[in-house]
Amino acid sequence: MRSATAGATFATVTALAWGGQFVVGKSALGRVDAFHLTTVRYFVAALVLLGVLAAVEGVGALRLDGRGLRLLWLGTLGFAGFNLLAYTGLAHAQAQSAALTTSLGPLLTALVLWRRTGARPSRTTFALLGVALGGVVLVISRGDPSSILSGSVGWGDALVLGGVLSFVLYTLGAAEFHDFSPLRYTALTAGLGWFAIAGATAFVTVGGIEPSPSGGDLWAVTPQLAYITLIGAVIAVVSWNAAVGALGPQNAALFGNLIPVTTFVIEIARGYRPGSLELLGAGITIGALVANNLLARRRVVHQLPRELAMAEAA
Repeated sequence: MRSATAGATFATVTALAWGGQFVVGKSALGRVDAFHLTTVRYFVAALVLLGVLAAVEGVGALRLDGRGLRLLWLGTLGFAGFNLLAYTGLAHAQAQSAALTTSLGPLLTALVLWRRTGARPSRTTFALLGVALGGVVLVISRGDPSSILSGSVGWGDALVLGGVLSFVLYTLGAAEFHDFSPLRYTALTAGLGWFAIAGATAFVTVGGIEPSPSGGDLWAVTPQLAYITLIGAVIAVVSWNAAVGALGPQNAALFGNLIPVTTFVIEIARGYRPGSLELLGAGITIGALVANNLLARRRVVHQLPRELAMAEAA
């Protein structure tokens, strides 16, 4: 019970922090591009995480234990893949639609597990995935789905979805490091993932795709950087990995539905007035995701007694 309560608290902290992060990050992208913003953000975040890890668990916790390549790959997915794709997409999408897209993580998790284990999601899951995607379409098109077909909107949200898939793979990868604390897994993958971020940023800078921001630009977004680095990257990611460890990926993912709710509330408080179809779409998506999670948990509860009975009979 104590573990479940702690896990729920950690998951809630993450969801609220990331819900605000989409609004704050969106405002920073007006001055600094996603690549340089992410490079600076995770340079600071990685140093903080590694410093805290050494202070809390000792210098020995900085060892990679022969699994450096795997940690590098997962760090590249979780930090370079998610942040570069999500923030590049956020520059071309509404903060609230990007946040809603991230809530598709639980259904993407089911599809990834199907690919990995061969355990096919139920027809109900597929149906709810379609319903959830329909709700997302209503939101990102502002109630006019035909605008997506004409190519006027939507590709920024597609990049965000790619980032969410990267983070799903990173989250599932944590199961391989059950002997690591959430802090250690987060710190080591963030530190190694930063090199992939820096490499991608160097490539787009040298290639003239994204010019380096000036010192004035970086100074202008210092408050946003402080939030997305210390709260969004350090506190939220450690809390997320702690929640996954306490609740499991499926139950922790349920709290991800708070992310778009938080973003919508903040944007409405700032003066945004969503249309009725947009709100309907958000409600449809969140409802479909909650329903899928609850149904999946009910299947597990009913399946366990049958498995125990079979084991006793054997």
